Amino acid sequence: MRTLIAATGPISVADYMAAANAYYYATRDPLGVAGDFTTAPEISQMFGEIVGAALADCWIRAGSPPDAIYAELGPGRGTLAADALRALGSAGFAGASHLVETSPALRAAQARAVAGACWHDSIGALPDRPLLLVANEFLDALPVRQHVGAIERRVQEVGGALAFDRDGAIVETSPARDQAVTQLAGKLAAAGGVALLFDYGHARSAPGDTLQAVRAHRFAPVLERPGEQDLTAHVDFAAVARTALQAGAKVSRLCDQGEWLKRLGIDARAQVLERSDPGARSAVERLTSADQMGSLIKVLALHAPDWPAPAGFE
Repeated sequence: MRTLIAATGPISVADYMAAANAYYYATRDPLGVAGDFTTAPEISQMFGEIVGAALADCWIRAGSPPDAIYAELGPGRGTLAADALRALGSAGFAGASHLVETSPALRAAQARAVAGACWHDSIGALPDRPLLLVANEFLDALPVRQHVGAIERRVQEVGGALAFDRDGAIVETSPARDQAVTQLAGKLAAAGGVALLFDYGHARSAPGDTLQAVRAHRFAPVLERPGEQDLTAHVDFAAVARTALQAGAKVSRLCDQGEWLKRLGIDARAQVLERSDPGARSAVERLTSADQMGSLIKVLALHAPDWPAPAGFE
């Protein structure tokens, strides 16, 4: 990063985030106790099973189109896909699995978890077929631009260390996120399907600096160790909804993850699993409690105009 800045001068926050995350995800498996963070699918199979059941319900109510495919953006180790596909298979779904992933390390893990998967480098490369799609903590890793007043904030080198070139009241935007949502919503509108988007974020657009770094399950300074820690920014779900509507998709109301999982029966599923898994109840607490993932992570659904809205958003 310092070599780039020395050659080109200060770079935008978006370029810094994009370059750092590209190297980070290409060179490691960041998940689990030995990694930097843990996502909902790694906590319990219940998360993926409920996602799969929700997608299956939409697919059935849409007439069970035989050309529909399962798709996932940023599938991690493939754990969510494996659990969701098991639930989808129980409902009669037998479509192919298409994963949007650029990391060689994570593609290798996904190949072990999801037999016969097809990989793509971008949303735009997904087939033009009805999508049963999930994105869990994908949008928050896409680069954000930061502005102080009318001037874009940049990263520079000062005294051998990286530093921001200005401070003040910050407004964040994410053209990369807008492009991803536009592509996804356009595919849903044209070919049919539904998408469930889970992420850290806020319900209303507002100014503020939400860029953060996580390393070894702890927050870290965002300009230290570029490419060696996970960089994310909170998702502006109001902007996501506006963008999706403009691209032709329909949009649900925004829900807390905990509220949505409880509406779809995670407590009942935990009671069944507790017979063989004593940790099922504590997993429910992590996934649904307001002081853990339950309120921090939101879920928004997009769907084609002629497809039914998914359950849990009433």
